[in-house]
Amino acid sequence: MTGYDAAEGLTPYRDDSGYGAILFDRTRVRQAAPEWFSPAHWGEQARPVDSGGRGGAWFVDAPFGQAVLRRYLRGGLVARFNRDRYWWHGANYTRSFAEFRLTRELARKGLPVPMPIAAWYRRDGLHYYAAILIERLGGVRSLADRAAVAGDGAPWEEAGRLISRCHRAGLDHADLNATNLLFDTAGRGWVIDLDRGAIRIPATAWRERNLARLQRSLLKLRGSRSPAEVERDFARLRTAYDRAWERGY
Repeated sequence: MTGYDAAEGLTPYRDDSGYGAILFDRTRVRQAAPEWFSPAHWGEQARPVDSGGRGGAWFVDAPFGQAVLRRYLRGGLVARFNRDRYWWHGANYTRSFAEFRLTRELARKGLPVPMPIAAWYRRDGLHYYAAILIERLGGVRSLADRAAVAGDGAPWEEAGRLISRCHRAGLDHADLNATNLLFDTAGRGWVIDLDRGAIRIPATAWRERNLARLQRSLLKLRGSRSPAEVERDFARLRTAYDRAWERGY
């Protein structure tokens, strides 16, 4: 549960397609509009993100800066008949509002996360649709991309220390995979895509689940690298993680 945030703005709206609301950062934008959450609104200023995710993200060049627009889409078998609708349980429980507030809380804790700009939902009876605008980080590549290019030269130790730092702050990442860890050329890292994440008391079980999820994704996205190479480099990450955890950071 996050505390009061004076920089948080809220705008309800109603249009021909229904009604909803937008949560936004007052320090980034004075007001937010529902059309911002449609890539068609941005025209040539919106470009599909071509790696990771489920195809529902765009890079946007907006007046408030470079951003990533991401729609909340379902995966797995349910996506065959329901691509983007979620059950309505109240505005504060929408995926977009929850991620917006979680990300801001983690930033207040000092974790390296891209700042959310605005979060949107539109209600449709018992369901809702949602999207979020997050600042775009420049000059970064995912751990998966860095591993494919550099192999054992990828920032394995930095990744281990970054994850330990996040876990120490209580971040249980719901989808800690190799595309959700970004690094610049100096090895500085960020954690992205915090949908369905939560702040918890640090505990072994969920920390191990996060790490196992990351290991599986590295094997899945290994490209031309052998499983043995991936396991060797993950061991480097895990060793750095364990050392950082033991030291309390």
